[in-house]
Amino acid sequence: MEWLSTENVIAVGTALLGVLATAAALGWERWMSKHKRLGYRVQLDTPVGRNGADGPNVRLGPFDNAQGRSAQDATLVLLRFENSGSQTIAVADYQSGGSHGFTVEFTGRRVSGVAATVPSDDQHLMGYLSGPGGLRHEGHSLHVPRVPLNAGKHFKLLVLLEGGGTGSAIRIVGDVAGGKVKPTQSATLDDTPPLLGKQARLLTAFLTLCILSLSTMVMVRGETPPPIGCEKGELKVVGSTAFKPVAEELAGKYERDCPGSTVTVEARGSAAGIRDLMAAGAETKLGSPAVVTFADGPQSAADAKLTENRVAVTAFAMVLNDKAGLKDLTVRDLRRLYKGEIVNWSQLGGPDLPVVLVSRNSNSGTRGVFQRRILRGFEPAASSADCSHKDDARAKVFRCELDSTDQVLATVAGTPGAIGYSELRTGTETKGLHRLRIDGHAPTPADIAHSAYPFREIEYAHTYGRPPADSLASSFLHYAMRGAGQDVIRTHGHLPCYTPEGLKVCAS
Repeated sequence: MEWLSTENVIAVGTALLGVLATAAALGWERWMSKHKRLGYRVQLDTPVGRNGADGPNVRLGPFDNAQGRSAQDATLVLLRFENSGSQTIAVADYQSGGSHGFTVEFTGRRVSGVAATVPSDDQHLMGYLSGPGGLRHEGHSLHVPRVPLNAGKHFKLLVLLEGGGTGSAIRIVGDVAGGKVKPTQSATLDDTPPLLGKQARLLTAFLTLCILSLSTMVMVRGETPPPIGCEKGELKVVGSTAFKPVAEELAGKYERDCPGSTVTVEARGSAAGIRDLMAAGAETKLGSPAVVTFADGPQSAADAKLTENRVAVTAFAMVLNDKAGLKDLTVRDLRRLYKGEIVNWSQLGGPDLPVVLVSRNSNSGTRGVFQRRILRGFEPAASSADCSHKDDARAKVFRCELDSTDQVLATVAGTPGAIGYSELRTGTETKGLHRLRIDGHAPTPADIAHSAYPFREIEYAHTYGRPPADSLASSFLHYAMRGAGQDVIRTHGHLPCYTPEGLKVCAS
């Protein structure tokens, strides 16, 4: 009975407890993943000071105006808002009925100033909290804008109030689609009750003892512990310009998390990336080259030696110059536009403006998605070299081709009557254009997994052959698909395949 050794008994017991704990965690995660939760709590509610004959003025720092205003019956309230659920809260999830996300009401007190703070690694959130569309207040109400938050992310608001004392009621007015807005609690250093129950403490102590015992046995036997997953070396990432912002942020984060690695991003289009990968593979005598290609959709014409990995679901959008005015088009309308049956927006109830089709070149994966998902065919030939003048007077359509998504957006924004397509970029808006609804469905990240919105595709990562498990290419792909990279993918408006909601879409 050699299998009844001490180390085997400890290993089997630890494994069984691990399975039970994992099953419980998965059950909890499944329950939590169905709901979105915006949590809030009051971290500070304190008087600032009072002007009077017997006391000095109290300065209010960033809230003082140019005349050196002082506090009178003033109080400071520090509010913390966080995504306390497991799903991303998108801009479209807020259901306030107005342009703001929700309202904070201070009973008996007037709002006279507010300042926002965000974590150092989430500075992009300040773009939502500041500026014309940011925080605004009137009377006892503070209107908070629609701020997208990944799970676990937060921001804080320091509010200066007048006209009342501390402790009065603070109420949050607003709702989140598919979830709740709920107060949260935090454990402080002065909390006397244990943070873990008796059963949890006993289980933790037992598992710790088992792990220490197994570790000691492994060290005595001289076995090498498993690697942490980071690899050193150089890696080249090529392909999709639509996925370029994600690839660049993934590369930067991986380099910071894994010192000794260098990841270079060169996005020139999906087709060009596949050609680069195949060329690198042909030059490599043995093994797999240190090249990863991101491509929009499957590459059916690619070499059989390529290995594909499903990374994310990407939503794409039709973008229209603001002067054209229309907000919604059907798939049939789009097909008629690209067939040349509609050459002026007045034919669809819009203004008297000629239709200008701004497209991507043949290397573009975004163009391939548009042709597969919307046109169910090919785009017509280009009739303009500069998107400003129609060079071929006999052509039925006014159409030009550009090399990148940024060029398409800039040209559509600056050309009256222009329409084009791009990936859905969250957190950034281009002045002069707007996204179109297609068949009544809006291109929003929250609806990618559930909506009938047709203009979407799976983003693939390709390698030449299958790279070794200890290679930088393999480590980077694991980081992007299953590791910390999932937060990066979500932040840019894509749905990671290896998430509960993404698995079903990516498998179809």
